[in-house]
Amino acid sequence: MKFSLIKEDTQSNARMGEMVTDHGVIKTPFFAPVGTLASVKTIHTRELVEDINASMILGNAYHLYLRPGLDIIKKAGGLHKFIGWERPILTDSGGYQVYSLSANRKISEDGVSFQSHIDGSKHFFSPQYAIDIQRTIGADIIMAFDECTPYPCEYDYAKDSLALTHSWLKRCCEHFDDTQPVYDYNQTLFPIVQGSVYKDLRIESAEFIASMDREGNAIGGLSVGEPHEMMYEMTAEVCNILPKSKPRYLMGVGTPANILESIALGVDMFDCVLPTRNGRNGMLYTQEGVINIKNEKWKECLDPIDSNGNTFVDSTYTLAYLRHLFMSNEFLGKQIASIHNLGFYMWLTTEARKHIENGDFATWKDTMVPKLEARL
Repeated sequence: MKFSLIKEDTQSNARMGEMVTDHGVIKTPFFAPVGTLASVKTIHTRELVEDINASMILGNAYHLYLRPGLDIIKKAGGLHKFIGWERPILTDSGGYQVYSLSANRKISEDGVSFQSHIDGSKHFFSPQYAIDIQRTIGADIIMAFDECTPYPCEYDYAKDSLALTHSWLKRCCEHFDDTQPVYDYNQTLFPIVQGSVYKDLRIESAEFIASMDREGNAIGGLSVGEPHEMMYEMTAEVCNILPKSKPRYLMGVGTPANILESIALGVDMFDCVLPTRNGRNGMLYTQEGVINIKNEKWKECLDPIDSNGNTFVDSTYTLAYLRHLFMSNEFLGKQIASIHNLGFYMWLTTEARKHIENGDFATWKDTMVPKLEARL
C-alpha cells in the first residue's frame, strides 16, 4: 500500500490524501462499512458499489475464523472472491472480539485462549496465528493482534496491557515480514496504539508504534464508553506523534459528529457499525440532524429522507413510506435506512475532503457538527 498526502487544512490538522492498494485507490478521509461476517448487514454488494460507493469494507478475523472457517475461504480464493467484492478489504485481528469475551477467555504472554461464542469450543490465538489467519482471509490491510482495554480501566492494568500489546506487535511484525501473501496481491500490516485514556500511556504507545515504521497506523481502545471529549483528547495526542506521511485509522468511530471532529484532529480512516445498526432500528442520519422514523410526526410526511434532497436511495422513498415499513416490520425498511445511513456517511467524508481542498474545512465543520447532533 502507498499513501500520498495531498493537502493539509490550515486551520486544523485535517488532511486529504490517497491510498493505493492492489484492489483499488481510496481517497481519504473515508469511512468503511463494517462487514463483520463477510456481509454488510442488509446490504447487497451491488448496492455497496452503485448506491453507497464504498471504497473499502471491513471483515473480522475472529468471526470469519469461526464461521465459515479458513478452509472454505481459502478454497474460494480469499475473502474478495468468496463475497464477490473487488475493492479493498480490511480485517481486524480479533483482539476487540476476544476482549468482549471477558468471561470466556484467558490472556497470557503467549496469546489468548478463548471459547467460541457459537458452540463453546476452545481456541487459541497467538500474535503469529492472528497474522496467519488474516493471510488466509486475504484482506488488503490487516491489523496487529492487541488487547483492547475496557473503560473504565485501572492505570496499572492499562500499563501492563500496553506492554503486552507492544510485545505482541513485535511478534506480529516479525511473522508478517517472514511470510508471504497467500494470494497474488500484497497485504499491509497496521499496528494499533493503545493506552486507555491515560495520556502518558497513549504517548508511549504512539511513539513505539511510530518507531515500527509500518505503512499505516491505527488508534484502538477508544469509543468503548469514555466521554467523547476524552476520546478527542487521546486522539489528538496520538495524531501529534504518528507520522504525517502515513494514514491514521481511528477504529470503531463513530457518529457523524465524531468523524468530523476526528478528521479535524488528523484522522484519515474510520469504521463503525452505527450507520447500519442504527438504521435497522429506525435511526436516520441527515444533514439537519437525526430522525427516529418510528415517531408519529413522520406518519404523513411525504418529504424525502433528507430535507436537502439526499436520500442515497430511490428518491421515491418518503419518510411516511419508510415509517410505514418499520411499523409493519417489513425488512425493506431496515434495508432502505441502512443504505441511506451508509450513503450519508460517504457523503459526509467526501464533503470533508472537498472542504479541506477548498481551505474552509474548519469553518464548515463547526457549522455542521451542531446540526448533526440535533434530534429532529
